[in-house]
Amino acid sequence: MKIIPAIDLMEGKVVRLYKGNPEKKTIYSKDPLETAKKWEQAGADMIHFVDLDATLGRGTNIEIIKNLVNQLSVPVQVAGGLRDESIISQVLKYSSRVVIGTIAFQKKEILKKILESFGKERIVISVDHVDGDIVVEGWQKSTGKKLIEGMNEFVDMGFSEFLLTNVSKDGTLQGPDLEHLEQACKIKNVNVISSGGISNLDDVIKVKEKNAFGVILGKALYENLITIEEAKKIS
Repeated sequence: MKIIPAIDLMEGKVVRLYKGNPEKKTIYSKDPLETAKKWEQAGADMIHFVDLDATLGRGTNIEIIKNLVNQLSVPVQVAGGLRDESIISQVLKYSSRVVIGTIAFQKKEILKKILESFGKERIVISVDHVDGDIVVEGWQKSTGKKLIEGMNEFVDMGFSEFLLTNVSKDGTLQGPDLEHLEQACKIKNVNVISSGGISNLDDVIKVKEKNAFGVILGKALYENLITIEEAKKIS
């Protein structure tokens, strides 16, 4: 299982939000490169950059992210506000993978072109949900689709990589949503990355037991409740 620390950026700073609420943020660092290098040296399998300003439609950190990626040797996936074909193509010039959510549900014709151009291994579909109901646009809008139904539609299109976040767990340290993770991991020929709620090493073990491809470490990492080195030992 891949151990993937998250670096969420808002106005160039490393932050964590509580349940996706920008009004409930904690700033952990004003030096994202120092943070990224720290996780790289600790043995992270990949780093997950999130442009929160772009996600929320209030700015962009994309040049900062590009600069960071070019100074790292660890694989990187980039998420947040990637909502048109040109920005996705641009980001894929320097990142290993992109994570796309809103555009995946709203512009499926663009999705097919991206799939043909870059291949399924480099496109991660972000399936954000509130207790099984898929949401988009920075978690603000419901799609009316259920989790497994939505995932199966993308599998039928040829996608295999998914990032699963239960928004009601994100940034809470209340433990991961194992029920929906288990359902998602039972879909054939998919790789599911679990995100949200990790609070300790035992949570990582439970995620691994559900056959997740990877796990995102966020607040627990920043609050020193878990280390990458510990997580790697059981991954």
